[in-house]
Amino acid sequence: MFDGKFTTANPKTASNLKISKRVGLFILIALVVIILATSLFYEIPAGNIGVVLRFGAVERVSYPGINVKLPFVERVVLMNVRTQKDEVQATAMSENLQVVTSLIAVNYHLDGTRAKEVFESVGSDYTNIIVAPAIQNTFKAVTAQFSAEELITKRDEVRLLAEEELTKQLGPYFIVVENFNIVNFDFSTEYQQAIEAKQVAQQQVETSKQKLAQAEIDAQTVIAQAKGQADAQKALNQTGALTPEYLQYLFLTKWNGILPQVMTGGSDTIIDVSRFLNLPSQEP
Repeated sequence: MFDGKFTTANPKTASNLKISKRVGLFILIALVVIILATSLFYEIPAGNIGVVLRFGAVERVSYPGINVKLPFVERVVLMNVRTQKDEVQATAMSENLQVVTSLIAVNYHLDGTRAKEVFESVGSDYTNIIVAPAIQNTFKAVTAQFSAEELITKRDEVRLLAEEELTKQLGPYFIVVENFNIVNFDFSTEYQQAIEAKQVAQQQVETSKQKLAQAEIDAQTVIAQAKGQADAQKALNQTGALTPEYLQYLFLTKWNGILPQVMTGGSDTIIDVSRFLNLPSQEP
């Protein structure tokens, strides 16, 4: 039964309720501000270009530093414009149909001024979509112009030609080739064995040539000696006498290097002729 009295709320409780509502509202506003701030501002790291997409379509590009975008409407895709190194294991056929496998190392970078065009045509994964296949195609095209042996002996020429070819293939995609390096050439086991056998055969040929050259020298020496003897005999036949030249020839060809010793008559004294010729004594 209503007694005509009204119960009033506790003033302290009402005050606490108001404070709670204000704190909750403040927290909500703070969260909204944080979400908007994180969605509104973004940073592009050094060495990258940002491609800004609005509902999936390319809108513009942004550069390293703090940038602004429309929250929940725009998103940013990073495009790496630093120098990158890609290593690819490539296999091809030489001009003489030998299988060759090489490790190719390429340094390249994306032209930052054309990041928007590259993203529109290729996307952000241009390394796997464009660069790696281009390296394979370049290696096959260049390797087919040289024999297996020339790939080794003309290695620098092969490298330069491959670098030029890769530059042509990546140019339309605004990718700049800085360096092309062929780390190694690996051939089949059968071909390597054939190369080793060829090297052994070449060494044997060189050895045979050296022996033949020595034999020719020895033959020329014998011929010269025979000619000298014939000339001396001819001179003897023409003059009918022992000329000084012929005697000297006989002396030099027969002399054992020891001068004779002379015994004087009526005594046991032996005279060493070498003393009178100012030669070393022949006495033992």
